[in-house]
Amino acid sequence: MSAAFLITLREGLEIAIVLAILVGYLVKTNRRDQLRAVWLGAGVAVVVCLIAGLIVNALTDGLTGKAEQAVEGTLALSAALVLTYMILWMRRNARSMGGHLRSQVDGAQTAGALAVVAFVGVAREGFETVLFLLGAETGGSSGAQVVLGGLLGLTVSAVVGVLIYLGGARINLQKFFRYTGIVLILFAAGLVGKAVHEFRELLGFENGWLIDPMWTVTSGVFASGAVHDFLKGLFGWSPSPERIRFIAYFAYAIPVMWLFLRPAPAPTTPPVDTVPLNDT
Repeated sequence: MSAAFLITLREGLEIAIVLAILVGYLVKTNRRDQLRAVWLGAGVAVVVCLIAGLIVNALTDGLTGKAEQAVEGTLALSAALVLTYMILWMRRNARSMGGHLRSQVDGAQTAGALAVVAFVGVAREGFETVLFLLGAETGGSSGAQVVLGGLLGLTVSAVVGVLIYLGGARINLQKFFRYTGIVLILFAAGLVGKAVHEFRELLGFENGWLIDPMWTVTSGVFASGAVHDFLKGLFGWSPSPERIRFIAYFAYAIPVMWLFLRPAPAPTTPPVDTVPLNDT
């Protein structure tokens, strides 16, 4: 649930920022008559992403044996790779996102073109969210926990997005994306470990030093219960991980965390760390 909440909170806020930029710029440039196109494009994107998520979930639900191992391993690895790209892309391009969207609005002279801009902006984040939530489910969270955490995250992000646009709240986006990025890298590391575990079982590797457990916890809060479930869902914790899973976790986490936390090049323009974005 915690992983689903964090994922949808971050992705939902990114969607809110995209819409705030589009709507704010249309209002600022006296194109209020085209606001409906933005909401139409965003609404269609949400529906398409929901349908895609339901279809994929229906196709993968109930799989057993090698089919389950192959699908869960592929979903976990795919989610980790896309999540990594998204985190590092946002680190590099967050400052220029507003200008890029406003230039797209300037180039969209018709309502249909503007709807496409909104659709693409929302659909990109929506499809990422669907993939990440499927990855969270394969990572150990139950379907009910993923749905509940996802709904809570989207609700909070929607409220914050409205407050940001109306000027009732300001948020340091640089710090928000930095701190959530750190946690999501650890979440992605858990997905990599999960993928290695599933592919190892799929290929039938059952013996050897790499398959022996790194440790074994048989009792206490780290073996079962709320703390165990929290750590498993968010960080990929296992009370008895194979050595290869442990190695894969840190082989991913250490270099990606370094890439994310290393000092960024000095900006050529003053940074904009806070919103509302409709004032820019």
